Amino acid sequence: MAKDPLLTVLKLAQEAEEQAALKLKAAQLEHQRRNAQLQALNGYRLDYMKQLSDKQGQQIRAEAYQQFHRFIQQIDSAIKQQNAVVHDAEQQKLHRQKYWLEKQQKRKAVELLLAKKAAAAEAKQLKQEQKMTDEFASQQFYCRKRNTNDLNEY
Repeated sequence: MAKDPLLTVLKLAQEAEEQAALKLKAAQLEHQRRNAQLQALNGYRLDYMKQLSDKQGQQIRAEAYQQFHRFIQQIDSAIKQQNAVVHDAEQQKLHRQKYWLEKQQKRKAVELLLAKKAAAAEAKQLKQEQKMTDEFASQQFYCRKRNTNDLNEY
């Protein structure tokens, strides 16, 4: 029997889904990595603010205070940029997830078609078997009836 073309379509759909899953996993890891960098920047800023708070009440040179303030501004700028990077990574992850779900849905649709096709073939085979059984039973019935009629004539 020839190979069903739907099996080829299923194989291609499975491969596409696997590729989409790999890309989704990479996007998830990238999002986690970028988010960890953001958390590190936030932690770094918090540590520096704590240092300033610890020095409160102590005499700080104006130049050191300005330097500290500029440094905090740089960290704030880096945090802002990193927030944008994390947002982009989140959008990429969501896009990849949507794509993976589409590929998964396509694979499931092909599997459903194959299952329906197999069920229809099985039903057809059962119907043919039932028809053959009925035919055989009919033939036996007529043969017995004929044999009984033949015996009654003698």
